[in-house]
Amino acid sequence: MRHAPLNTRADAAAVPGGTVADLGERDLIARIQERLPPASRALLVGIGDDAAVLEPPRGRLEVLTTDGLVEGIHFDRRFSTPFDIGWKALAVNLSDIAAMGAAPAAALLSLALPESMGIDALDGLIDGFLSLAGESRVGLAGGNVTRSPGPLVVDVTVTGSVRRRDVLRRNGARPGDGVFVTGSIGAARAGLEFLMAGGSEISLDGMDACIERYCRPAPRYRIGALLGRVRAATACMDLSDGLADAARQVAEASGVGIRLTADALPVSEACRRWFDERGGDAIAAAAAGGDDYELLFTVPRKRTGRLRHVVQQARNVPITRIGEITAEKGAELIRNGSREPLPAGFVHF
Repeated sequence: MRHAPLNTRADAAAVPGGTVADLGERDLIARIQERLPPASRALLVGIGDDAAVLEPPRGRLEVLTTDGLVEGIHFDRRFSTPFDIGWKALAVNLSDIAAMGAAPAAALLSLALPESMGIDALDGLIDGFLSLAGESRVGLAGGNVTRSPGPLVVDVTVTGSVRRRDVLRRNGARPGDGVFVTGSIGAARAGLEFLMAGGSEISLDGMDACIERYCRPAPRYRIGALLGRVRAATACMDLSDGLADAARQVAEASGVGIRLTADALPVSEACRRWFDERGGDAIAAAAAGGDDYELLFTVPRKRTGRLRHVVQQARNVPITRIGEITAEKGAELIRNGSREPLPAGFVHF
């Protein structure tokens, strides 16, 4: 199975190809720099100076976001390959850019590396980052490399741009708006639980897709930019901490209520089976699970034509209506004709 543990022993001889400590800071940076594709014309000054210099597109606002992955909190190297870690570090930031209706442009990458980390592992991490960067047309503009006495930390900042009138926020939902979500929910949580329970020693059809969702999420940067460009959505948020958390936050920011329909929630069969067979509530677990990196957004009836355009351009990513915005405040789930509170989402503290 590709989610094998990395060799993290401190002695360089135990790590084929040596460790990052053998390279030193300057050679580490040079090793990263030589892997980069040619910079875009918007990047006027890249790696090699004290700071990057970008020229924003005319008539557009800049959108900035930052997020960090800490080993033992956001990923476990028993389950995630170096490629997965690099990919995910960029993906979580692209998801935030998408939720604002913006198009991503450039990234800064900061690494706090344990001395015992193998050079091959570093190369794999950079490969994962650059693979998604190439796919999303994001240039690596700079960053920082430092030594860490403890866990591996990967911190990323992404900048993007959006026209002023196209910015999406959490506070625009109004009563009567439909509530929609991209893709499916709960798969990342199911994939992680599957890995923690034994992974390769358990056989369950469809779990490979759930593992992929956890290790290499697919941020909806294209759909987010489309939603902003055609002004289909009144509010939007990404599902980094789960559907239930996002639904509550959109409702609270907008001063409205939100009502989701259990039967409408897009939960894959493998995901549903995983939770059900362990005596859990598949709908509640999927709604509460984090790491989905889908988009939750609201659309008024008069903009359904614009939404159809987004659906047509979504490249086979499902977009599902899962509920509605209400004047009565609160966050509810309708199941079997009864109302119940939405489950709690992921919290960091």
